[in-house]
Amino acid sequence: MLSGKIKSMMNYFTKVERLLWCISVAVIVVSFFIFDRENFMTLVASLIGVTSLIFNAKGNPFGQILMVIFSILYGIISFSFDYYGEMITYLGMTAPMAIFALISWLKNPYNGNKAEVKVNRLKRKEIMFMIFLTAIVTFIFYNILEGFHTANLIASTVSVTTSFLAVYMTFRRSAFYAIGYAANDIVLIIMWILATRSDISYLSVVICFIIFLVNDIYGFVSWSKMQKRQEGG
Repeated sequence: MLSGKIKSMMNYFTKVERLLWCISVAVIVVSFFIFDRENFMTLVASLIGVTSLIFNAKGNPFGQILMVIFSILYGIISFSFDYYGEMITYLGMTAPMAIFALISWLKNPYNGNKAEVKVNRLKRKEIMFMIFLTAIVTFIFYNILEGFHTANLIASTVSVTTSFLAVYMTFRRSAFYAIGYAANDIVLIIMWILATRSDISYLSVVICFIIFLVNDIYGFVSWSKMQKRQEGG
């Protein structure tokens, strides 16, 4: 029975997706044992995070459950390096929004298939509203992070901006959610590269977000195809 479920899960993902996940996991594990070997929470968070991305790329709500867990773990990791912006963003915004996204995805299955969300196109008015809301969130968080004397304030603020865009579009089931996360990955890669100047073990986190970037790019490609198929294109 267990073997049947495993086989069914393997068939659920395409060969490209299985290969992408396996390579991602291998790179994360190898980089951890080369550069870190101590902070196993970082390893666990990275593996959960990359697994959530492959489920999200399929439009599967289970990915949002994993994202909540990843957000909590990543918030704790960020706190250890005084990246209060990341901690506040993931614990106070990404995790709660992942819960809302989970509810939204479950309420909007494609043709009754709860393993695939119905892709949504944002209207022009909502895009303008999203930009306006993002500006407000960015302004508020900038002042909060400045008060906490956050390391790399500007980069942390940009991370908040890109994170909010990503979680909003995830909640609204837009294929461009993955572009938002990809932009956030780039910011985080830069931030954690700066962190490696004082602790080389954080290089494993850098590699983790490089892997996330590749997966988010794939996520956008996957959702674009899914949207075209759902719309009968």
